[in-house]
Amino acid sequence: MARLMCHVGRPEYPARRRAVTRKVFAWGFPTCDKHMAALPSFGPAVHSTDRERALLGGVVFAVLFAQVLLYPGIDTLVTALGAPAVLEASTWFLGVELAASVAFVWLWGAVSDRRGVRVPLIRAGAVVAAASYALLATVPQATGLPFVGALAVRAVQGAATVGVLSLAMTMLMDLPGGHGRNMGAAGVAVGAGTALGAPVGGLLYERGPFVPLAAAALLTLSIAVLSTRLADRAPTGMGGRGGIAGIAARVRATPGLAVPYAFGFIDRLSAGVFALAGTLYFRTEFGLSPTATGLLLFCFFGPFALFQYPFGALSDRLGRAIPVVVGSVGYGLGVAAVGLAPSAVAAGVAMAVVGVVGAFMSPATMALVTDLASETDRGVAMAGFNATASVGFLAGVVLGGAVAGAAGFATVFLVAGAVEIVLALVAAPAVVRLAGRRASEATA
Repeated sequence: MARLMCHVGRPEYPARRRAVTRKVFAWGFPTCDKHMAALPSFGPAVHSTDRERALLGGVVFAVLFAQVLLYPGIDTLVTALGAPAVLEASTWFLGVELAASVAFVWLWGAVSDRRGVRVPLIRAGAVVAAASYALLATVPQATGLPFVGALAVRAVQGAATVGVLSLAMTMLMDLPGGHGRNMGAAGVAVGAGTALGAPVGGLLYERGPFVPLAAAALLTLSIAVLSTRLADRAPTGMGGRGGIAGIAARVRATPGLAVPYAFGFIDRLSAGVFALAGTLYFRTEFGLSPTATGLLLFCFFGPFALFQYPFGALSDRLGRAIPVVVGSVGYGLGVAAVGLAPSAVAAGVAMAVVGVVGAFMSPATMALVTDLASETDRGVAMAGFNATASVGFLAGVVLGGAVAGAAGFATVFLVAGAVEIVLALVAAPAVVRLAGRRASEATA
């Protein structure tokens, strides 16, 4: 009997014997068939989904890890690339990548939806991104390429990288298993990539200003290799209107997407503040090295990565409204506290709090996009989220540089935190309405 029980529900177990097993249970337990139907399946489909989720998380991780490698010593890098002014050049170096991301992410999503494929596009984007990182690491040293030329290569890298990131997240949307869980996996990958990229990038800068670029090239090239293990789940035969007008029409068809887009914008704005103003703030205010700066950034990104998956699964049960609204208010307060911290230790504690609260709200925000998007428009819907998020990051970089130069670093964090809180309070009714609609449709 024990041997029979251990095989229940296994697809590879012969159907005739499983039928006998059901009868054996039924002799002793009249309601056994109902209980047997409720038993979980441990077959290949479940393991395949878990494996795909892990592989896609690895792609997202690699993209973010490679990007953040450059942040801790961004001032050192732009100086080595021949930039005349550190703060202005750092803003341009980050801003050009993000501007290219915003411009091209829509194209990646639209082509993916229209053709019904994701993996070949991910592979192509990874190869172009790897080549761009490699050019930045070698050409300026070998040829004396001016900083403007380096910015052009950086734009190509940004356009390619965003395609890999956005389509990997879209493939997570395609997976079964719960939108909160899948977006939680994406959030873990984003958080882990940024958490580990910052301190590792600081260590690599100690070996030379171009070493992080070389590492980023190798890492993105590995994504192209990893993509051979991925299988497309994109719906096929979608058709739809092409071009800019077609993309805009598809986004307008789901106006509720504006709500998670707005939160994505503000959340990434604060990340942009941390990337530039935060890095320079920690280095100048507390006299930290690139390595120590990377460790301080890890105080945020570590818990941000660690808690995203469980919080994403929690949002599948709890709903999206509480994590998005309450989490955003707490996140804004934490960001403001970073700017008021009197010491590096206090700033690290505040960063850790921001990371935990950010992990609470982030997967629910992305899952809301998945809840609202139609199956055939997932690529465009996620492209829209990543585009607005990239604009937010760019705004954070520009805002951080401009406000820091005019009013000091503390003001940057206060402004970023206040904007987050205001949005959460203003958008709360819309979030509750959309989350309630999703819950009612799920139970219908």
